[in-house]
Amino acid sequence: MHIAVFSQYHTNPDCPATSRHYSLLRHIASTHRVTLITTRTWESQRLTEQFPWLPAGVTMLAANVPYDNKMGPARRALSFAHYAAYALREGLRLEKPDVIWGISTPLTAAWAAAQVARLRRVPWVFEVQDLWPSFPIAMGAVPSPFAQRRLFALEKGLYQSAKHILPLSPDMTSYVQGLGIPAAKITTVLNGTDLDLATAATEQAVAELRQAYDLEGKKVVLYAGTFGRANDILTLIEAAEQLAALDASICWVFMGLGYYEPQVREAAARCPGIRLLTPQPRHAVFAWFKLADVSVASFLELPVLDANSPAKFYDSLAVGTPVVVTNQGWTRAFVQEHGVGWYVPAKQPLALAQHLHKLISSPEEVQAAGQRGQLAAKKYFDRASIAAIVQRTLEEAAKSTNHV
Repeated sequence: MHIAVFSQYHTNPDCPATSRHYSLLRHIASTHRVTLITTRTWESQRLTEQFPWLPAGVTMLAANVPYDNKMGPARRALSFAHYAAYALREGLRLEKPDVIWGISTPLTAAWAAAQVARLRRVPWVFEVQDLWPSFPIAMGAVPSPFAQRRLFALEKGLYQSAKHILPLSPDMTSYVQGLGIPAAKITTVLNGTDLDLATAATEQAVAELRQAYDLEGKKVVLYAGTFGRANDILTLIEAAEQLAALDASICWVFMGLGYYEPQVREAAARCPGIRLLTPQPRHAVFAWFKLADVSVASFLELPVLDANSPAKFYDSLAVGTPVVVTNQGWTRAFVQEHGVGWYVPAKQPLALAQHLHKLISSPEEVQAAGQRGQLAAKKYFDRASIAAIVQRTLEEAAKSTNHV
């Protein structure tokens, strides 16, 4: 079977990114032929060369489309449009696929997948990574009511035209169902994590990191991810400074890049309890999560962000490090139900600092939560199992005869 994949961003485990689709494509391409239509955005950001850029069996068509988290709305929109035009053109040129897999974000990537599917009369499967256009609208990136209405109409049309929909969280699934899409047409596939890569987070690897980064004897709080507008980074900075005032033995490590990097850098310069580290390759980040006593997965207090499926949440639990979450969606429900972390409301730096201080003063509680988290990760978050679900969905879609 020939599968065409429309994804604006491709990464591998040498990159400082989740590399979700690398894992899924590796599994699927072992039995099917895959053509990936993407961009070269991440190739220059490869930090190591331990993995081939493409899994065996994947053919890549890639456009040179720049993209950066620091871009403003207009620059981002141009990037999205550039990729969509490229993907549409290449999708119409390539050998006819049996099924198309369209991956949003952005929504324009899914749009290109849907257009090629319609014109070539093949079914397509829609993977929903974030709720677009709800997310950019909530962040103020689409101020025009007319443009908002058009985008919401486009979104619903894509849900209706897809043969099947794969949202990355239970809350995303509820949102799609709320638009009148039948439940039988939707399968939740969590973002998940790479349990095989997590095994590299050995005690020796952690000890080497502690020595190399002068963290001997320190208790560590870790935020590893994008310093983006949606991540409530300014609250984390204030909480880290307050935590340092409560206990000088605690070090808050910020690992990543993004819009608020200058503010994180300034905080690290003035506060000895804050460290700023450059992003690490995917295969190395697990040792940092294992080194940490607690990690934080934070977002602004916006309903649309409650549905998010953050990689840092899964990666932390995979190595037995519990997580503090700040949104009120499914991750809050999950950590409370399974006892693998805690919830602190967003925009409350003092409450976050005090809660983290209390946790770090209770190592037995933290260790027990981490152990439960690791068991939960094996049960629910293994990308090998998730890949099998995605592959089965694509195969079943390809067998259908009622194409839109």
